[in-house]
Amino acid sequence: MNNSELLFLYDAKMTNPNGNVDDENRPRMDYDTQRNLVSDVRLKRYIRDYLKELGKELYVSDVDGKTVNAEQRLEALFARYPEKVDKKSWNADIERWMLEQLIDVRLFGATMAVKGNPLIYTGPVQFSWGYSLNPVRLMDNTITSHFSSKGTQEQGTFGKDYRVVYSFLAFYGQVSGRRAEHTGMSEEDLQLLDEAMIRAIPLLSSRSKIGQAPRLYMRIEYKDNMTMLGDWREQLPALPGGLTQIDEVRLPADRIASRLEKALDRIEIIHFWQDDALQWSLNETTGALDSLLSAAVREKIRYLQG
Repeated sequence: MNNSELLFLYDAKMTNPNGNVDDENRPRMDYDTQRNLVSDVRLKRYIRDYLKELGKELYVSDVDGKTVNAEQRLEALFARYPEKVDKKSWNADIERWMLEQLIDVRLFGATMAVKGNPLIYTGPVQFSWGYSLNPVRLMDNTITSHFSSKGTQEQGTFGKDYRVVYSFLAFYGQVSGRRAEHTGMSEEDLQLLDEAMIRAIPLLSSRSKIGQAPRLYMRIEYKDNMTMLGDWREQLPALPGGLTQIDEVRLPADRIASRLEKALDRIEIIHFWQDDALQWSLNETTGALDSLLSAAVREKIRYLQG
């Protein structure tokens, strides 16, 4: 399998992209720069939840709606397939079968123990923390519950609801072809990852997460399992403060177009999806990113369905 690098852009309006439980569930922030932060764990949770909706077996998941530890999760999996698993005679074939069941381990890796022996899988798919390209303003609103905090209390309880006004977020990720051999990740798994990156966030909205929308997903697949060019977010400029909606975002395409052009002989396919609302600019022309790229680069694009 070849290496890939990922660029994922999405925005968040009047919502909480990733609450910090150590800070009253405020959106995670770098307060020195006023940049909004989102952990890689939060992004992986969107992907896992989407895969679960598709009926895929997961290692990091509940069991029958109940939170369980890692050992209990494996026990529940093994119990459903007693004809496949005999832990007394654990071997490479059983380990391979286990990996074939657990798509999130094939993608993201895991540390687990079977018969007291650690099994360590470093996932071929890794994400950085996401950050906003624009300085973000926080809002805090007082909310009231109509349910009393105690049975004898007549008055409801009060709390804070923290949200960002508008955050335009960028994630960078890598796919290692060599690590894929260790976990058994397949091309079909990668296609499901592409699908989840585009569809998961809007389909899995909750009260605190509604208001988010994917804007661009690009997986740059190289011709080998050695190439990694580095964080593609470095080709994007900082955006100004005061943004409130996607119509106000204009991304210069010159640097990302130039990098794609220079790397053309190392690129196999550009797996590409973009929301029509995101506008780019190049040489006084405005439009979708793919419309601003050279013909040679566009020939490498394989469009994904949103």
